[in-house]
Amino acid sequence: MLASMRVIVFASQKGGSGKTTLSGHIAVEAQRQGAGPVALIDTDPQGSLAKWWNVRQDPAPAFIQSVFSNLFQDLDRARDEGFKLVVVDTPPAVTRAISEVVSFADLVVAPTRPSPHDMRAVGPTVDIVEARGKQLVFVVNAATPRARITQEAAIALSQHGTVAPVVIHHRVDFAASMIDGRTVMEIDPVCRSAQEISALWRYLHERLMRAEGAYRQPADPVLAAINGGQPRVFGRRAAQ
Repeated sequence: MLASMRVIVFASQKGGSGKTTLSGHIAVEAQRQGAGPVALIDTDPQGSLAKWWNVRQDPAPAFIQSVFSNLFQDLDRARDEGFKLVVVDTPPAVTRAISEVVSFADLVVAPTRPSPHDMRAVGPTVDIVEARGKQLVFVVNAATPRARITQEAAIALSQHGTVAPVVIHHRVDFAASMIDGRTVMEIDPVCRSAQEISALWRYLHERLMRAEGAYRQPADPVLAAINGGQPRVFGRRAAQ
């Protein structure tokens, strides 16, 4: 159980890294394992995470409707309303706005497929995280079982930062589960994919528990004075 609100930001410059799928799965698993109440925020204009949540039958984790300019206030209110964990999905880009999102993170997770193109793209994400002084964890995602390149990718990523000891392998059940707003854990809690997500959450949870403090004000305090953006929504529909 998290003592105070923590924020996990999923970030990666490379499109198709699996940020949205992992964001939803980790949020659900955290809720299932007693780390809640948990909330999700989708800052990607494509709104894939919001669309997944909109067709979800279970209202937990909650969804917070937010935008870049209003993130400070929405996270602050979420903390006041008793949320213990907020998981934030970001667009596949490197911009000042994403840098600001990272500034709220207690932990930044960078899903990375084991391919040369994906590994070459980690540099800008690393630069942002280091500039903000945040914890970064790489997750080797969508790996082919028993493929040599998976181990090679983990070794290469370790030169840039911490690599999670749990590899998430490519299986069709991940995509299939997201169609109707569920996760692999809710379809088959004992399948290999569910076991991997559970193990990954335990690792991320341990990292959060070791972190000093909880929710921190970002380095740029001017965000606290911004009043624009859209209102929060804790209801059953997220903007698309």
